[in-house]
Amino acid sequence: MKAIILAGGKGTRGKPYTEYFPKAMTSINGKPLIDYVIKYLKSFSFVKEVIIISDFNGLGEQIKNYYGNQKNITFVQDSQSGTGGDLLHIEKKLKGESEFLLWFVDNLCAIDLKKMKECFREKNSSACIATRIKRREETGFAIVEDGIIKEFKEKPVMKLQLSECLGIYILGKDIIKRIKAKQKQNKINLSYDILQQMSKEGKISAYDIGDKEWIDVESPMVLERNEKMVMKIIKQMGL
Repeated sequence: MKAIILAGGKGTRGKPYTEYFPKAMTSINGKPLIDYVIKYLKSFSFVKEVIIISDFNGLGEQIKNYYGNQKNITFVQDSQSGTGGDLLHIEKKLKGESEFLLWFVDNLCAIDLKKMKECFREKNSSACIATRIKRREETGFAIVEDGIIKEFKEKPVMKLQLSECLGIYILGKDIIKRIKAKQKQNKINLSYDILQQMSKEGKISAYDIGDKEWIDVESPMVLERNEKMVMKIIKQMGL
């Protein structure tokens, strides 16, 4: 199986930092975020190659310079055609593959990809999305009765009413055909333009990460604010 890392976003939530370096190069303990993702992906024996999609003519060049000609890492130019449109450029690289893994670079999680792959196949799905139903809140809560606070709950773990979708997917290669059918659009959003319809057809399975922590690394400030969680995730990843 090949793993695709989408690292071509403009990083608008991470400004002003992302005006100088891509989100993928956000530093964690002196190493870029993307390095943790790549090392974790490579820790699974079934991941044979990592393909990075980014704007290598712009800030993404920093990623390419960092890895150079490292074995089993391939670089594909981001076409700015949306999260779905960019996948058209890897079609030839998926020759002989029936499925592939897609990881948005700002996701940090020690997800069990082996079990996720099993879920994808057992459900006979065309796509599998990592989800979670529990989330640790960043603010304090209170139990209120008749306008009086009875108890404080500091940063509690909350059960969500809906499953939250994370940026980690296993996709069947046939999804490329669906994207091709939308080629006339300037930008093709993977979630709204492709997966939404597939969900109505019952072709998308969900793999719940359970008690595993997950964080969206949108900026260095998020890392600083959640330092303990980030360190815990990295330890869970075995890195």
